[in-house]
Amino acid sequence: MARLNAANLPVAREIISRYPVARSALIPLLHLAQEQDGYVTEEAMVHIAELVGVTPAEVMGTGSFYEMLKRAPVGDYVVNICHGISCHLLGAADLIHHAEATLGVKPGGTTGDGRITLEAVECIAACTEAPCLQVNYRYRNRVTPEAFDRLVAELRAGTSGVAPHGKLANVRQHVSNDRRAGVSPPDGQGEPAWMARNPSDNVDGSNNGGVS
Repeated sequence: MARLNAANLPVAREIISRYPVARSALIPLLHLAQEQDGYVTEEAMVHIAELVGVTPAEVMGTGSFYEMLKRAPVGDYVVNICHGISCHLLGAADLIHHAEATLGVKPGGTTGDGRITLEAVECIAACTEAPCLQVNYRYRNRVTPEAFDRLVAELRAGTSGVAPHGKLANVRQHVSNDRRAGVSPPDGQGEPAWMARNPSDNVDGSNNGGVS
């Protein structure tokens, strides 16, 4: 259990500085906390609340809404097998049973080596590619039992190319000062910086690309 560490605290403050209202940074801050520990700890939620000036309950309210933000430890790789109607009709139940036998855990469980968490989930919006699954939210389509076994072997060998759970990207986003939209609070304090940078005919609607 941990608050944001010394390396991530300056990152958190830079993220907050992008927004006119600090609480608008809640989701990227929750992702930052999850990247640090693999899940969002209670201490991290308290720390985020302090940073943006809200209550820990408000941070929890945001974090608990999104399935990809975990509030308990999970494996390095979270495997979500879809059992929505399209996947169900094309063999998802058999694939889930095969995954249980291969991994030795039921959905919601994590393998003994801590590498893989298995989940059975509702539709993941790839119905034409059923049966499908996600590994840390990266899609694998038309998955057969044999393909699943190959995937597990790759994950355990570290050759899958999928980043560990919580890591969103290899390069962290940075928005330079000259590219920011402006962080004036939306309370009538004047024209936002992004509007001032654009030609007036693209702002007042007189040049709208032919859309009426």
